[in-house]
Amino acid sequence: MAPGEKIKAKIKKNLPVRGPQAPTIKDLMHWYCMNTNTHGCRRIVVSRGRLRRGLWIVFTLTAVALIIWQCALLVFSFYTVSVSIKVHFQKLDFPAVTICNINPYKYSVVHDLLADLEGETEAALKSLYGFEEVHHRKRREAGDWSSAWAGGPPKFLKHIPLLIFNENEKDKARDFVTGRKRKISGNIIHKASNVIHVHESKKVVGFQLCSNDTFDCATYTFSSGINAIQEWYKLHYMNIMAQVPLEKKINMSYSAEELLVTCFFDGMSCDGRNFTLFHHPMYGNCYTFNNRENTTTLSTSMGGGEHGLQVILYINEEEYNPYLVSSTGAKVLIHRQNEYPFIEDVGTEIETAMSTSIGMHLTESFKLSEPYSQCTEDGSDVPVKNIYKAAYSLQICLYSCFQTKMVKKCGCAQYSQPLPPGANYCNYQQHPNWMYCYYKLYQAFVREELGCQSVCRETCSFKEWTLTTSLARWPSEVSEKWLLPVLIRDQGQQINKKLNKTDLAKLLIFYKDLNQRSIMESPANSIEMLLSNFGGQLGLWMSCSVVCVIEIIEVFFIDFFSIIARRQWQKAKEWWAQKQAPSGSETAASQQGQDNPALDIDNDLPTFTSAMRLPPAPDAQVPGTPPPTYNTLHLERAFSHQLTDTQLPSES
Repeated sequence: MAPGEKIKAKIKKNLPVRGPQAPTIKDLMHWYCMNTNTHGCRRIVVSRGRLRRGLWIVFTLTAVALIIWQCALLVFSFYTVSVSIKVHFQKLDFPAVTICNINPYKYSVVHDLLADLEGETEAALKSLYGFEEVHHRKRREAGDWSSAWAGGPPKFLKHIPLLIFNENEKDKARDFVTGRKRKISGNIIHKASNVIHVHESKKVVGFQLCSNDTFDCATYTFSSGINAIQEWYKLHYMNIMAQVPLEKKINMSYSAEELLVTCFFDGMSCDGRNFTLFHHPMYGNCYTFNNRENTTTLSTSMGGGEHGLQVILYINEEEYNPYLVSSTGAKVLIHRQNEYPFIEDVGTEIETAMSTSIGMHLTESFKLSEPYSQCTEDGSDVPVKNIYKAAYSLQICLYSCFQTKMVKKCGCAQYSQPLPPGANYCNYQQHPNWMYCYYKLYQAFVREELGCQSVCRETCSFKEWTLTTSLARWPSEVSEKWLLPVLIRDQGQQINKKLNKTDLAKLLIFYKDLNQRSIMESPANSIEMLLSNFGGQLGLWMSCSVVCVIEIIEVFFIDFFSIIARRQWQKAKEWWAQKQAPSGSETAASQQGQDNPALDIDNDLPTFTSAMRLPPAPDAQVPGTPPPTYNTLHLERAFSHQLTDTQLPSES
């Protein structure tokens, strides 16, 4: 390397390093503040005086905090939605209409299966309320209780005993069968409406459910003896009907010709062939009008009662089970064609001897899926298997989850819901303690301990019909005289008795108008708008652009960590060099020749200054300055002879 190049390299080495190659973070920050386009950072460095510099630091940090706050609000608002409502006037598809008699099976047909259960129910009522003197509502004494079971030991009451509690004896209850007091172990759970909560014992009626070992028991009490006996009867009823084949249950229920007396839709006559059979475990044979199994979906082009569905239902109150249902009439549910009719949950009851008019308004909702909400399009991304032969819904997911947990926990399925593959309905013979398991599991389900509510999600799009119900007495007294005989003749063999108006119910379902309301969600912000808002905030508070943001990322994330990495690497090299170096004594002894730092040869040419900095030899006398050789001061001619034209003239 030439001497000049060596001097340049040495000068460059001694100058302070700036920019991304700065050796320290302080130098990097100083270089950034002097060269960045954000004015606040530069003012921090160039400002004179501590007060002015402190103010600029405060202003800059405040601007950065405001930018972060505003950008965070923009990001959060990006996942919000705006709702728009549109109203369309067009021809509307008529919904599916499912109609069920409240009484599931004809009492005359099912009576033989329930004879023993009804006998014990009547005996329990007689023991509790003294049915021999009903008008006095006088209870029997404890000594007369055993006379009610003279026909033999009760089967159902022995399996699930009915108990009566006294407020003065919290841990004891009186048995209906023996009339004796018995000690109650375990929790006493009061069931009122659909809410279950633990409370102290009161003078109420209930029953006890135990597991196989009979030590783990739970006693369920009710606010009324009527509710307790109906719930007790319903449990045994489900156990009996679970063992009856489906075909036999269909034959024991009402046919379409028996239930539907007359039918009109949009001014045209219809009959049972326009209805599809749907067997519900708790409501027997139900019939769906305009079902998905029809070749075409019926629609209406006009609003009003004349263009809807009009039916007259034959309720036949004489065939009602007195212990299973306590009201008369029918249930109707309006739903989509591919939707499962949860008639027991959201069905509308229709009164007998009344004309029920139901006006509809259609509302269709569309929600945005992730990341805006947790809704699902078709349930394929929900980890619960759909056991219903219908489109996914939140109710279907919850019931499917509970039924699956029931099969896994109790070994059998609950009777009121469809069967999962490979499962059987619960009954005493195969699963003696299924009732206790069911109640405990249902209690955990209500408390959201099974995890079903956390995994099930609502659908993103759904239709909802807003209903307006009105009632009128039907038939009137003047029309009753001719209307009932005509209906008997029209039905022929289907009605073989004298009709009462309490056996009939009229139903009218129609669109009040053809205004379809659509509720649609749309993103409140787009990507373009979000980026534009980001740029506006950066320009407002720091007067910087996207290039400045890239510069900040480079300096604070790349160069910053590069300096730290270089420093750590240098420390590691020094540590490794010290580890590989020999011991101190050997090092001192081996400093010979060029290893001696005193004899370090500089590659640069020696100068006067560098020569003066050389260390003197030990114990050496510095020689004095020798006298000059005066002969060297003699001027010699550069040429051997003087040219003639350069000679000086001689002085005379």
